Amino acid sequence: MVLALNLNCSLDKIYTVEALPHGSVVRASSTENTAGGKGLHVANVCSRMGEDYLVTGFLGGHTGAWITEILDEKGIRQDFVTIRGETRACINIGTPDGRQTEVLEAGPVISPTEAEEFRTKYRELLPTADVVVGAGSLPQGLPRTFYAELIMLAHTAGKHFLLDTSGATLADSLPAKPFLIKPNRDEIEALTGRRISTPGEAAREVCAFMEKGILLPVISLGSDGSIAGWQGHVYRVRLPHMHVINAVGSGDAFVAGIAIGLCRGYDVEKMLRFASACGAANVLEAESGTVSPQNVEEIFAQTCIEELKTIA
Repeated sequence: MVLALNLNCSLDKIYTVEALPHGSVVRASSTENTAGGKGLHVANVCSRMGEDYLVTGFLGGHTGAWITEILDEKGIRQDFVTIRGETRACINIGTPDGRQTEVLEAGPVISPTEAEEFRTKYRELLPTADVVVGAGSLPQGLPRTFYAELIMLAHTAGKHFLLDTSGATLADSLPAKPFLIKPNRDEIEALTGRRISTPGEAAREVCAFMEKGILLPVISLGSDGSIAGWQGHVYRVRLPHMHVINAVGSGDAFVAGIAIGLCRGYDVEKMLRFASACGAANVLEAESGTVSPQNVEEIFAQTCIEELKTIA
């Protein structure tokens, strides 16, 4: 079972406009309201692909109630801690050229009592999970080391912990050695201070993470695929060309694919191809963080993987 953690959920308001000139009034050609957040996307992909899962985290206020209603309508299995604060809303504005502008609210402040209530729930749920996915930002009130704490608890329980976050939260979580990290090019450059212009430079960073004890470091290169490391081997995954409808949630779908692959016992090459197919299938959907199983199957057949190097 995949236990997905979404500690800073959001109501995602998605607008499509013909253009987004600065300082102008524009009218949306389409509008969609969805339950957002990286962990919710992971749960949604697991649901679509027929994998057992549960999503937990914090929800509160009218926005939290609305998200709960949306999840219930979609049949998403959930077990959230109810908080006094208001769950955030986030805005995504897409234009025909495939570019997307996002406005992300900070979210509610989690009280010490609410944080402890989540710790208790997490300890109760851990024995039921095969894989834990910690995805997204931390809400205000939680320490930056909160993911590290959850990772250590997962280690103690003998569970794989996949971490998908960025910035200072990622940096503070690395000493706990999550099973997987998945920064994109911009995130890894911000973390290390080194530019990545070639697959070889991405491979260099992947090797550095493996040397620090991260078992499966992956650097996403967007439409150029990804670079991944596993047991001293470095792989490049290449994707077929896709017509992008909505790229939001593709990284989350990738992480869901890794979690599903671990639960199903896939070898690393099949797991990386499957995860990449899940991520690519997401761009074909108007809704963020969802996939069609048929699209995943078709893209999987067209996804290539090659070994770039082996570390002695």
